[in-house]
Amino acid sequence: MLLPLKDSNPLKVIPYQVVTVTVIALCVGVFLWRSLLPDTAAFEAAMSFGMIPAVLFDHVQLPRYLAVVPAEATVFTSMFLHADWLHLGGNMLYLWVFGDNIEDSMGHLRFVLFYLLCGAAAVLTHSLMDPYSTTPLIGASGAVSGVLGAYLLLHPKVRVIALVLFKFPLPLPLPAYIVLGSWIVLQVVNAYVGDAAPVRGGTAWWAHIGGFVAGMLLIVPMRRKGVKLFDRGRR
Repeated sequence: MLLPLKDSNPLKVIPYQVVTVTVIALCVGVFLWRSLLPDTAAFEAAMSFGMIPAVLFDHVQLPRYLAVVPAEATVFTSMFLHADWLHLGGNMLYLWVFGDNIEDSMGHLRFVLFYLLCGAAAVLTHSLMDPYSTTPLIGASGAVSGVLGAYLLLHPKVRVIALVLFKFPLPLPLPAYIVLGSWIVLQVVNAYVGDAAPVRGGTAWWAHIGGFVAGMLLIVPMRRKGVKLFDRGRR
C-alpha cells in the first residue's frame, strides 16, 4: 500500500487552495460535532444525513424523526460525515495532497461543482450496485476519488513522496501514475474479490471506482483553457 505524503507540484494560477481547505475544515468540524453526540444520536445522524440506497430509490422510508433532509440531499450531506478518525484522516490526506492542483486547474467555483459532481457519481454508482441496501453510506472518499482520477489525467509524471506500507514504513519519491494507478487497481480488485456486495469491511469500493472515473471524465471539459493533459508542456 502506498500512502501519499506530498507532491512536488506548485500552484500556477490560484494563490491558495481555498476550497480544498474549506472542505477539509467542514469535514473535520462535522466529525467533531458527531463525535460529541451520544452513541444513539451519532447513529441517528448517520441515518439522517448518510445516503441510504433503499431510501434514495424509495424502496423504504425512514421514520419521520430521521427524515431530516430529503433523500436526494443526502447524496451531498453524506460526503461530510465520517465513521472514525482513520476514515477521516485518510480521506483528508489524499484531498490535501492532490486537491490543490485540481482546484488550480479549474478555479475555485468550478472546483466546488467538480467535487460535488464526483461525489454524486460515486454515491450513485454505489447505490446502483445494491439499490435495496439499508446501510447508510458516509464519507468523502467518492468525491476525493474524483480528484485522484483528475490528477492522474493531468499530472501522471509528477513526483509524489509516498509512504510504502510493508514490513516497515519507507518514504519514496514515485511518479503519480504509480501511486494513483496502484490505488485504483486496489479498488477494482477489492470490488471483485469475494462476493458482489458493494461494501465489505466498511469500504464502499464501487463508490471509489465511480468517483475516480467521473473525475477522469469531468477534468477534460472543466479544466481551464490551456491546461494540458498528461503533463504536456511541463518542464
